[in-house]
Amino acid sequence: MADTRIELHVEAGAEEIKAVDLLARYCSLSRGQLKKAMKNGALWLERGKRIQRLRRVNRVLKPGDVLHLYYDARIQQQTPAEAVLVADEGDYSVWFKPPGMYSQGSKWGDHCSLPRWAEQHLKPQRNAFIVHRLDRAASGLMLLAHTKAAAAKLSGLFRTRGVTKRYRVKVRGHFCREIICIDTPLDDKPARSCVVLLAYDQDRDQSLLEVDIETGRKHQIRRHLAGIGFPVVGDRLYGGGKEDDLQLQSVYLAFNCPLKGQRREYRLPGHLQAGPSGG
Repeated sequence: MADTRIELHVEAGAEEIKAVDLLARYCSLSRGQLKKAMKNGALWLERGKRIQRLRRVNRVLKPGDVLHLYYDARIQQQTPAEAVLVADEGDYSVWFKPPGMYSQGSKWGDHCSLPRWAEQHLKPQRNAFIVHRLDRAASGLMLLAHTKAAAAKLSGLFRTRGVTKRYRVKVRGHFCREIICIDTPLDDKPARSCVVLLAYDQDRDQSLLEVDIETGRKHQIRRHLAGIGFPVVGDRLYGGGKEDDLQLQSVYLAFNCPLKGQRREYRLPGHLQAGPSGG
């Protein structure tokens, strides 16, 4: 059924058995559904102190292994949007994350996340680790690391504000000021967004803005702009309406590479950018 949701925890006994066969004993899902769920990252193997996703359907379990299945039919029926590789730097890569794609997976699966897409499409294949996030409904540039060492160093850059992040945003209304910096604290923490007016569409009564953020609070741009009366177009959470298709896009990332010591700048290709009146 479309609303089927199963959470199952099963320990392997002394017999030699495959993961999919053990699961089939304890739940009503077909082997086909179980194999798809495993491929999509909904099954976890606990062995000793280590817990990791288990995708190999023919994996033979050891005594004491514990399987954790998190099956949600709605999640399993989702199909990932197509991400676009912008730059491959070996230890890390830069991608265009389309709207609707997750920045990371959950215990219920990761097949619609950018890291999983990268792992399946990069050549040569590599693991992918997130170092920052974009809202699911937002789109634009995202950086992924491909080694744990690179992930630690790149995450440190974001944490210490060593990355310049620039966004293009469409808001409802005529944004009259050319430049404004918003310093309203969010969640009792300092937050700063600097906003520049790029264009105004009189027919739609929408303004196209460029926003630089010096901090990275949750939903910072959306909350800051809504707080001064200019909600982001498509923002159902803070916009006070039923719109969809969030018009918020990451278009520029720049930093001093902590791995090679070089200045790196990445711009979202023009054909992927939302225009002054486009979607």
